[in-house]
Amino acid sequence: MSFTRELYQRFQHLIHELAKFGVIGLIGFVITDGGTNLLHVRFGIGPLTSNVIATVVATAFSFAGNRWWTFRHRARTRIHRETFIFFVLNGIGLAIQLACIGFTYYILGLTDKFSYNVALLLGIALGTLFRFWSYRKWVWRAHQAGGAAPAVVDDQPGGTPAGEAGYPGAGQLSDPPSGPDVNGNGYSAGRATPDPLPRRPTRDMTGPGAPRTGR
Repeated sequence: MSFTRELYQRFQHLIHELAKFGVIGLIGFVITDGGTNLLHVRFGIGPLTSNVIATVVATAFSFAGNRWWTFRHRARTRIHRETFIFFVLNGIGLAIQLACIGFTYYILGLTDKFSYNVALLLGIALGTLFRFWSYRKWVWRAHQAGGAAPAVVDDQPGGTPAGEAGYPGAGQLSDPPSGPDVNGNGYSAGRATPDPLPRRPTRDMTGPGAPRTGR
């Protein structure tokens, strides 16, 4: 097996996540960059306000795409928890973007369109790296190896975690191992054995009260 194939098999989950995250990120970038320029250059809205509005729209799209496509195979919890943490982390990512734009626009005094877009691209790149790392670490975490997998909760109101009563798969056990059990009764371990037929008690034919036989 070639080194490239071994490397791919080792990191295939990460590669697939990066590819899907890249597609969602590319669409989000178009929304963020295009919306920011449209609001700031075309409609004259402030440089930071324009970026905030466009980023909020892109964040809503990013949440839907990443939750139901990019990280759909990872551990899932309540959508309210995921939404809260997701938007908090995106607020940090937005702060990174605004720091790059604000530093270029107000500190360096570079207010031309080219400098503005360079700062915007740099902010988006740094914010995207932070988002990808933080999503995998805090929003949609990997199942713990060797431990019980976190409960997957459906997206409907009042959803029930898998494995609980009233949910498909509740109470189902895996097939027990084959072979005789410790008692050697010929049945597989863990399987229910049929109850033996009850035996009639043996009557003592020698003690007092025993029936007499003819002489």
